[in-house]
Amino acid sequence: MVSDIAGTTRDAVDSLFTDEDGQQFVLIDTAGIRRRKAIEYQSIERFAIVRALAAIDRCDVALLLIDATQGVTEQDSKIAGYIHEQGKAAVIVVNKWDALEKETGTMEQYVKKVRDGLKFMDYAPILFISALTGQRVDRVIKTVRSAYEQASRRITTGLLNDILTDAQAALQPPATSGRRLKIYYVTQQGTKPPTFVFFINDMTLMHFSYERYLENQFRKAFGFEGTPLRFILRERQSDNK
Repeated sequence: MVSDIAGTTRDAVDSLFTDEDGQQFVLIDTAGIRRRKAIEYQSIERFAIVRALAAIDRCDVALLLIDATQGVTEQDSKIAGYIHEQGKAAVIVVNKWDALEKETGTMEQYVKKVRDGLKFMDYAPILFISALTGQRVDRVIKTVRSAYEQASRRITTGLLNDILTDAQAALQPPATSGRRLKIYYVTQQGTKPPTFVFFINDMTLMHFSYERYLENQFRKAFGFEGTPLRFILRERQSDNK
């Protein structure tokens, strides 16, 4: 059952799909998630939200659908936050792009607004589509495949530590009260999302800003567009251990 009326879809619906290259996908169409105040007394819709969040839990790539005529809403930001926290690869899809009046620079300005509204998801590619006219819809699956591949990437320990060495040479690790952060080495623990373990001397010396710097250096070197990265810190007492 579909309709333009918000709240029509009640359950997450799985549909099998095969793209032009013969690769199979399961598309999960979730119920729309409206503001809590709007659903306070509607238990059926609360159930739909639970199912929608469960769909995010079991997906490999989440498509965050934004209405171009509304922009990034508070609810969009909350959903994006949940996607990010679950470590899911993500693509931001701005729909109804045909409904906006455009002039030179409209898309660039809209990208900035989306990035400002979803600062923590700056790794996610943004697509501007129109489901009504079919504009750029063909790019969605290609972008999903790319995001999945990036989320599944493994980098060798040697290459990781080469980038780490270069990063520390370019910007020295922070120091607090005369003690400086030492990063001995890094290794990749897993994928989806790519997860890296840093062996360091003291976790309290790792500032958020430096951790963000290292993430940016990894992205610059390896890409990882469309996927969050996870960093795990582990202490070692001395260089000899």
